[in-house]
Amino acid sequence: MGAKDYIKGLLLIFASICSWYSGYLLAQSIPHEPLSNAVNTVLNLGEKTVLKSPFPKRQKCDHRTSCPPNTYSYRLLSGGGKDKYAKICFENELLISEGKGNVARGINVAIVNYKTGKVIDTKYFDMFQGDNSGPLTQFIKNAPQKSLILMVTHDDGSRRLKNDTKNAVEDLGSKEIKNIQFRSSWVFLGGKGVDFPENIQREKINHSDGSRNRYMDWPAEIQIEGCIPHDTS
Repeated sequence: MGAKDYIKGLLLIFASICSWYSGYLLAQSIPHEPLSNAVNTVLNLGEKTVLKSPFPKRQKCDHRTSCPPNTYSYRLLSGGGKDKYAKICFENELLISEGKGNVARGINVAIVNYKTGKVIDTKYFDMFQGDNSGPLTQFIKNAPQKSLILMVTHDDGSRRLKNDTKNAVEDLGSKEIKNIQFRSSWVFLGGKGVDFPENIQREKINHSDGSRNRYMDWPAEIQIEGCIPHDTS
């Protein structure tokens, strides 16, 4: 190798060292975080964007979907054990609830004007002690025609329930009132002078069963909900 070739080799090595060092200084002068963000942005371009669906907005009486026009929304919830009180919701108004202080052990009843959708009266009737079956029968009979009668149990609603009262409730359209047992959870939508569509929930019952009760000696609470067409007469 001649002297010229030797000098060229040294110059090439020197140039390579200078280029590497210049690149190192440039890399050090660029902030690391923006560079990382840029790299991540490029890497994420190929990923499919995942859009999360918003939680569905609850409708009247906590329905998942809204009722059609010219209908009333309702939701009936029985009590659960001693501490979970029954509720009756109609057109997004709690007619009977613990918060309103008008719910108690026994059968809880709300009467609603079918034409206007306005509550007429609410009462509870203890069926574990006291003679309250007769007053419940009279309360039902006093309800005017074109009334919706909504009924839910809390704790026990059967022990002192007499046959006359069962017959009166059966006349409102109940198919389960004569099957009610000690501490059965029961909800019912009845009416006087009201023609209900066949496809709506009107009644449900859940009997106490020691092998599967949710609350020791009490069964789980139950509910029904739906939409009632307005009175058009």
